[in-house]
Amino acid sequence: MPERSDRLFIRGLAVFARHGVHPAEAELGQRFNIDLTLELDTSEAGAHDDYSRTVCYGDVYTAVRAIAETERFKLIEALAEAIAARLLADFPRLTAVEIEIRKPSAPIAGIFDTVGLSIRRARRAT
Repeated sequence: MPERSDRLFIRGLAVFARHGVHPAEAELGQRFNIDLTLELDTSEAGAHDDYSRTVCYGDVYTAVRAIAETERFKLIEALAEAIAARLLADFPRLTAVEIEIRKPSAPIAGIFDTVGLSIRRARRAT
């Protein structure tokens, strides 16, 4: 039987945090925008209309905000890795996560919309 990979997503999660290499970023903080794509098989939840057979996106939202707002990272790469590791550890139904972090106020001397990073991490086969 082929593995299913459905996608549950949260777009535009915004946090105010103090991530960044520069001292001013730690002191002043800035806005970060996070998009999440969660891969899992939702067929049982859909077929049985059963909440216990899926992932609670409210709990995912809370977990991501807790990491982004209470921990401090110099790099958005480290923030993304921490989010991916936490989601895969806390939500066993997930087979993979994709995380996009945008930093619209990055300290760049120029005009731009945003800078960011997108990663995808999958659960390791056992």
